[in-house]
Amino acid sequence: MDIESTIRERYQNLEWALDERLRRLYAAAEAKVLGHGGISIVQKATGVARGSIKQGLKELLPSQRAVTSGDDSARRVRRVGGGRKASVKDDAQLLSALESLVEPLTRGDPESPLRWTCKSLRQLESELRSQGYIVSHTSIGDLLKKLGYSLQGNRKTLEGGDHPDRNAQFEFINARAKDAIRNGQPVISVDTKKKELVGQYKNGGKELRPKGEPEQVNVYDFVDKDLGRANPYGVYDITNNLGWVSVGTDHDTASFAVATIRRWWFGMGKELYPDARDLLITADGGGSNGSRVRLWKLELQKLANELGIPIRVCHFPPGTSKWNKIEHRLFSYISMNWRGKPLVSHEAIVNLIAATTTRKGLKVRAELDTGHYPKGIKVTEEELKAVRILREDFHGEWNYSIMPIES
Repeated sequence: MDIESTIRERYQNLEWALDERLRRLYAAAEAKVLGHGGISIVQKATGVARGSIKQGLKELLPSQRAVTSGDDSARRVRRVGGGRKASVKDDAQLLSALESLVEPLTRGDPESPLRWTCKSLRQLESELRSQGYIVSHTSIGDLLKKLGYSLQGNRKTLEGGDHPDRNAQFEFINARAKDAIRNGQPVISVDTKKKELVGQYKNGGKELRPKGEPEQVNVYDFVDKDLGRANPYGVYDITNNLGWVSVGTDHDTASFAVATIRRWWFGMGKELYPDARDLLITADGGGSNGSRVRLWKLELQKLANELGIPIRVCHFPPGTSKWNKIEHRLFSYISMNWRGKPLVSHEAIVNLIAATTTRKGLKVRAELDTGHYPKGIKVTEEELKAVRILREDFHGEWNYSIMPIES
């Protein structure tokens, strides 16, 4: 079969699908491949006029393609505005129905069938179709973007109701801390870090390892009966940027909290503050060191008697625990230091905590505390009355001093 016959056969197979412009470009492409004499051969094989083939050759030039590539009308087969109209373009009722499903409490019926389900695009499509709207899940996705919706995770920003004296308490704590630091007295921030599972468990974050060799951890996070959980309780020296963490193996109680402060004092604080006349503690309003915990005050009385100096305490208002300096000056760096590392043992936790440093000079000491701190210890009224507590005029429930009792 010669070239002319081959071109004729190809053209006849495609002719039914070619409009005027594509017919011209097809003939021009064949002629261009043949080179000299190609126009005549293609004209005989296809019947396309020589002038049309020449025009097609011009359109095939790179410069001409660049000009026409952005012109939709030059390539369009269907006239402008042709085709089935999109059902979602200007349908205000559809938009209203969609918003009622996405935000049923604020935009529509709180009894919406999707009120308590995951609102995926396909579920929205199914519900809208049941209401008589013909719309695909992809179109729903485009509509949601135009309406300003996107996938959002939860964000921890709600701290509960603001106490009317919240800012005043912050100012009070700040003034007391500044005064103590100016006079060379110790100021510490205390708190319990999140309890951690001990064993071969997944730990959030990533660390560098050979490609394709991630650390193998347990599938399920069931507590190991032998290892249990770790209770890290921290003391942060605000003045010297030093931390102390006791890793407890028993319960997180007020006795454990004060025992950690005692460990810090004799292991670090006493040497740093040999002339200390008092000790200022800033703490959360809840937990083992909460402002309402009787055992906390009783244990502080024992510590004050032992140290022979007053222990002054300032609690942060309810719902403001994240403002405690130990949270963002110590605990956050500990979490970053052990990210992606399974906390396989209490010793590993102690070592990871002790290895925590920052460019600003943070240093941390950590010890394992295997003591027993039973829960449920009741402090009687008589024992509480024996605590020598002096309350400040401003919110004495938050700000008070435990005075030593001479034996």
